[in-house]
Amino acid sequence: MSGREESSARHAWLVIRSALLWGASWIHFLPICTFLIALGTAIDPRKNDWPQRAFSRNILRVAGAGFEVRRSPGFDPTRTSIFICNHVNVFDPFVIYSAIPQFVRGFELESHFKIPVYGWMMGRFGNVPVPDVPSREGLQIMTDRARAALESGVSLIAFAEGSRTRTGHVQPFKKGIFSIAQKLGVPIVPMSIVGSYEFFRTGNWMLRPGTITAYLHDTIDTSQVPRSEVDALRRRVQEIVSAPVEEFLRLQQNDSIEAPV
Repeated sequence: MSGREESSARHAWLVIRSALLWGASWIHFLPICTFLIALGTAIDPRKNDWPQRAFSRNILRVAGAGFEVRRSPGFDPTRTSIFICNHVNVFDPFVIYSAIPQFVRGFELESHFKIPVYGWMMGRFGNVPVPDVPSREGLQIMTDRARAALESGVSLIAFAEGSRTRTGHVQPFKKGIFSIAQKLGVPIVPMSIVGSYEFFRTGNWMLRPGTITAYLHDTIDTSQVPRSEVDALRRRVQEIVSAPVEEFLRLQQNDSIEAPV
């Protein structure tokens, strides 16, 4: 078989495989998600967190992704924290809920809370509304809401890039979430999602074989970080989050170059 024929055969196999996996994923997602929403109307979601975790892990499994978690020695699972993670694709929430051993919720645009059913569900499950238009006043509102969630024992997850990657590389982090963490003196946990871009790329429906690895890095204490060092904190966290992502991309590129034609 020539290289072109082999490439065409592999592409056809990936198309068929992806179609079957998407079908299986939706068949799994719709009834289980409906059940969890119904359960959430009757029981405080904080008291039945484990079904959501099991559901998230099964979504990855049914979609054909391998999954593993690597925790740094300095990661403290007992401290309510702000987890700062790279943003890859629609599977990120399932990776996060499968990896973080705490009750964790995310930030959601305030306008989303006005969407019928979905908005109620976001509020019921404890997500934090974020003003749609960035402003100094909006940052204060977001800070107050984050403080209330954290003081109630809810850890928060933030995608500091603000949008999903289109290249696999980690985009520049925005400063806002770091200002909030510094102001509140809340610990930050850098989190890296590695291999997910190769599994599923935003803008392309193909699901490729692979393993997603979630890295939970050392917990960073922000209680002694002065306001003047917020930007340095942002750069430090971005470097930590980026390191395993960039190393994985480098190895992938080397493997591609060295592969026989």
